[in-house]
Amino acid sequence: MVLPAARFDWMVHFKNPPPTRLLKGMVCVLFVTVFGPGAKMSNVDTGDYGPMKRLSTMFSTLQDKLHRDRSDRVLTLPQPTAPALAVTSFFEYLVVVSLGKKRGQGTYEPQITYQFPKLANMERSQREEEEKSLKAILLFCFPEGVNWAPLTEYPSETFSFVLTEVDGSRRNGYCRRLLPHGKGARAPEVYCIISRVACFGLFSKIFDEVEKRRQISMAMIYPFMQSLREAPFPAPGNTVQIKSFIPESGTEIISLTRPLDSWLEHVDFRTLFRCLTDEEVLKVFASTVLERRIIFMAEELSTLSQVLHAVAALLYPFTWQHTFISIVPSVLIDVVMAPTPYLLGVQRNKLDDVIDQSDMLIVDLTEGAENTFITCIGDESTILPEKLQEELLQALCCRRDNSTSEELNKVVSEAFLSFFVKTVGHFSSHVKRSSGRQPGVFQKKSFCKASEHKASQHFVKRFIQTQMFDIFIQEVERRPTQEGFFHKKIAEYQESKKKEKAK
Repeated sequence: MVLPAARFDWMVHFKNPPPTRLLKGMVCVLFVTVFGPGAKMSNVDTGDYGPMKRLSTMFSTLQDKLHRDRSDRVLTLPQPTAPALAVTSFFEYLVVVSLGKKRGQGTYEPQITYQFPKLANMERSQREEEEKSLKAILLFCFPEGVNWAPLTEYPSETFSFVLTEVDGSRRNGYCRRLLPHGKGARAPEVYCIISRVACFGLFSKIFDEVEKRRQISMAMIYPFMQSLREAPFPAPGNTVQIKSFIPESGTEIISLTRPLDSWLEHVDFRTLFRCLTDEEVLKVFASTVLERRIIFMAEELSTLSQVLHAVAALLYPFTWQHTFISIVPSVLIDVVMAPTPYLLGVQRNKLDDVIDQSDMLIVDLTEGAENTFITCIGDESTILPEKLQEELLQALCCRRDNSTSEELNKVVSEAFLSFFVKTVGHFSSHVKRSSGRQPGVFQKKSFCKASEHKASQHFVKRFIQTQMFDIFIQEVERRPTQEGFFHKKIAEYQESKKKEKAK
């Protein structure tokens, strides 16, 4: 699923100045907004990060506003908007990040040992911007920090993260972390591909090819990535073929197929349903729909990134509009203190840094965990209308244990899409339009009263207060003609209701 640009509007209400760590968490979210989620808060040189002065000024202003007086106030931060970007190629660049031991110290630091294409081949302005992004990427490749020891065995894992630009646009980072070919104890390394494309399955296959060539020689990566870079990015459901030569094997043809449902191409629901029961998934979904603060905890980076993207996909046709960091680097852990909604993935060894939080949902994804919900608000099982919860559970039971990723995606996505069709699918009938090109006006009261079931009205009244619904309905108001998969499902549902009444 391609997540649209994030909206970073903060509406923070204060009766009393927050404690220092809470303020630090708020600035941490602001930092993610300004620099992207990979930037480092500590030991940042102003010469390397030009906007650091801007962050410092904004932080000072925030402190002044908080301590000027203790009456109620609203602080609004700017809303970056992202330009529409046409995706024409698979990726922007590939880097290999290795751990190098610091001189005279027992710790390691991540460093880029290979990059394609080289920064030297870029224009100066683009090169300067990419140098900043590369520093952020280092943190995401090794979010645990610098305390590593040489290893003889390490199971490879694939995970992803999102870089948010100052203008709100997003780039996806895909990583394959593994132990490099060799003998004896050695530190792991990470292959990282930066792309505007959100398609996890496609890049997992690309990593398989990169890893295969890396075992032969680093030089073998270049011709494959060059061929991939020159290939056009396929339309949904289409396949592109890449020719690549490997010594002793000859020329190979690699077929890369893009899923037909483009909004699900970044998603694999298998990990989500392996870690949580159906009932637990519904509780997480309910909290996400109301835009609460949610933290997911796991040991594996791959588990965190796959579960967070899967949870965000359950919201279709709506989009999570707040802070989204699938893997929180150690240096940004104070982001958990932010008072605004977020979806965060945190490694379980950081449990002590988040356990003292309240008014949030903390989900333990560890297999065999004693308590799946380490912290919860307590109303999660009553947020969704009871009848629709039962229908969701029945729909989820239709999936088979041996179903493919595509089959599972279809069953799960249609179950949750049906939920939105039944609760808010009547929205278009409550947008009042005047003649001319003026945008329509959404009629909230009549919309809520027109809910199909009275039991759904309470949920609908809460849901329309969320930012994800507000952004969605703004787009409806602007565009008289609505097309897409969601609208198709609404039409099918309304037609079926007409036939039932006719009987």
